[in-house]
Amino acid sequence: MLHTFVAYVEDKPGVLTRVASLFRRLNINIISLTVGHSERSGISRLTLVCDASAEASNRIRASLYKLDNVVEVDDIAGAPTVTRELALIKVAATRETRSAIFELAEVFRARIVDLTAESLMIEMTGVESKIEGLIQVLEDSEFQILEVSRSGKMTMRRGHHTSRVLKAMGSAESEQPTTGSEPVAADSAQ
Repeated sequence: MLHTFVAYVEDKPGVLTRVASLFRRLNINIISLTVGHSERSGISRLTLVCDASAEASNRIRASLYKLDNVVEVDDIAGAPTVTRELALIKVAATRETRSAIFELAEVFRARIVDLTAESLMIEMTGVESKIEGLIQVLEDSEFQILEVSRSGKMTMRRGHHTSRVLKAMGSAESEQPTTGSEPVAADSAQ
């Protein structure tokens, strides 16, 4: 089963190495890993996807908490989330094929972000299946894909607010975690 862990870690050298070493010791493959700044100064948000059993996921979470510099860990497998990935796809293009690639990008709601005499670069943000779909159509249309760069999954719980978030929002209910109100529209289908 795929498990997605969101961990807040101190923004210090060596933290990512410790996390990767933990997964090596547990003999669990990391499928996707994304790290970047968070809403808190000096704290980075790490989103990690791995294939692990339910018992292994509990071990992973406990082991992550034991690491120095790990502040908070959340296993959000099965929770309602919004997940996105960014892809940059460089495609060989001639004057004859350029307009067809532009049309294809428009169908997938992607953008052309770079254009040269021999290639163009498509930027696409969406769920993994949508990005895979664009790549598959490009390959089936016999366009030559020169290069692909993908960010890995970025995930956030829908409507879940921890006591820390509620406190930041100025809520009087900041002592208890809540799932918030029902979402207005499901955004994960795009």
